Amino acid sequence: MVSLRPISESNREAVEALRRSPSQEQFVSTVADSLLEAAEEPDGRALYWAVYAEETPVGFVMISDEVGHPDYIPHYLWKLLIDERYQRRGFGTATLDLIVEYFRGRPGVEVLSTSAGEGDGSPITFYERYGFEQTGEIVFHNEVLLRFNLR
Repeated sequence: MVSLRPISESNREAVEALRRSPSQEQFVSTVADSLLEAAEEPDGRALYWAVYAEETPVGFVMISDEVGHPDYIPHYLWKLLIDERYQRRGFGTATLDLIVEYFRGRPGVEVLSTSAGEGDGSPITFYERYGFEQTGEIVFHNEVLLRFNLR
C-alpha cells in the first residue's frame, strides 16, 4: 500500500536520506535539493509529499498544480524519486497513479506534464511505459517534455 504523506519534522531526516542510484544522479536531484528548489521557485507553487510503503518512506514526489508565472508549466510532475533500495517494486508506478488521481480530481485539468533529460539512466522510458508521450519540445535544462492525457 503506497500513500503520500506530508513532510514534517518527524520524518524529514528519513525522507532526506533517500538516495538515487549513481546512474540516476544526473537526472534526479536529492530530496534536500528539491525542497530548496521549491523554496527558491515560489511561482512554481510546489506541492510535495513523502512516498510511503506502509510505514516506510520509500520516495519523494513534487508537483506544480497551478503556477504563478507563465515560465512554469501547470499540472506538472516536477520531481519523482524512489530510493534505489526500493526501485523495481512498483512504487514509482503507484506514486504516478496517486498523482494522476489527484489531477483527475481537478476540474478542467486535461494533461499532466513532466520532463526528463536523455541518456543512460534517464527516466524517459519509465514515463513512456506508464503512458506519457514525448511532445518534441525541449524545456528547462535541455529536458524532453512529456505529456500524459488525463481524460
